[in-house]
Amino acid sequence: MVNSNADALGVLFPNSYDSLVPDLVSERLMASIPFASRYRIVDFLLSSMVNCGIDNISLIVRKNYHSLMDHLGSGREWDLTRKNGGLNIVPPFAQKTVKVYNGRVEAMASILDFLKGQKEKYVIMADTNIVINFDFKDFIEKHIESGADVTIAYTREEIPQSILDIDVTKKDLYYTLGLNTTGRVKEIRVNSKDKGLQNISLNIYIMERERLIEQIRDAYVNGYTYFERDIIAPHLNDLKVQGYHHKGYVAHILSTRTYFQENMKMLDEKNVDALFSPSPIYTKIRDDNPTRYMNGAKVKNVMAADGCVIEGEVENSILFRGVRVEKGAKVKNCVLMQDTVVEAGARVEYVITDKKVTISVGQDVNGTDTFPVYIEKHRTV
Repeated sequence: MVNSNADALGVLFPNSYDSLVPDLVSERLMASIPFASRYRIVDFLLSSMVNCGIDNISLIVRKNYHSLMDHLGSGREWDLTRKNGGLNIVPPFAQKTVKVYNGRVEAMASILDFLKGQKEKYVIMADTNIVINFDFKDFIEKHIESGADVTIAYTREEIPQSILDIDVTKKDLYYTLGLNTTGRVKEIRVNSKDKGLQNISLNIYIMERERLIEQIRDAYVNGYTYFERDIIAPHLNDLKVQGYHHKGYVAHILSTRTYFQENMKMLDEKNVDALFSPSPIYTKIRDDNPTRYMNGAKVKNVMAADGCVIEGEVENSILFRGVRVEKGAKVKNCVLMQDTVVEAGARVEYVITDKKVTISVGQDVNGTDTFPVYIEKHRTV
């Protein structure tokens, strides 16, 4: 890991876009949803920050945060066990000023006293509904070089259908950026339906800490909710807002279907290399045996974590830690979370199982590629 400190602190919002995946967050939050056989979504941004020398990171949680606390612990796996800085999880009502927030303005307002007491010059804010290996060092350097007040990271692609389908009545907003030839943001469009390649905001921002404190204080007094819509967008003429183009791999988790699809993309070696090659991704360690493939097992195109035992047939699937596929069972095009058991003779296809699910002997469970079946935690089918 990088030992030299960046002059920035990180603030993550783990409950961002929870309403888009209600099944997956019934007992957890967006940040702690499992991904790619052994990771959680939060691991990617957290590791990216640590790899770039950011060692003061706060997560402002809203609800269902016990699974996240269990996963992160003291932050040892990310080298964030520190006397000063390190990992700081801020639950509601932890302090007099910390309440259940609605938007990023309220969330940041609840930790203003904390921000005032920090030494870092810059604050980086990010949502946790993206899987990304992000170069925060370059992000900070480009922000300083440009002399911008705010820099927004974006990816250039067509707006995915899953983003277009977002229900605005649930107050889930997404943003696209209009840039001039120098990369300055001249327009922020909210929930745009524009066709063709668009500059889609990754909801990753950097701003000077003192300036951010001023902006949040003023916005909170005026009853504003959203940092992007209520602070940045109306003041593009007053603030110098710069765009930062992230050209690497990114997965947007915006529905149960996209969660399934983005996991399945990890079966393509090119996507795995694109996501994991730039810098390492750290996660909670679970000491377990390597995956065991028993006599008679048939396996094709599978990502399997440690602790799995495979006696049956598995094809085109993501297996998390401790999954067991018994003799005669057939698993195809599935995402099976930790400690799932598929008993003898069972057949499952296009299925997402949560942790500790049991598919009973001889059961037949089938979804489709556009509508995978989700089975909730601890359930026996």
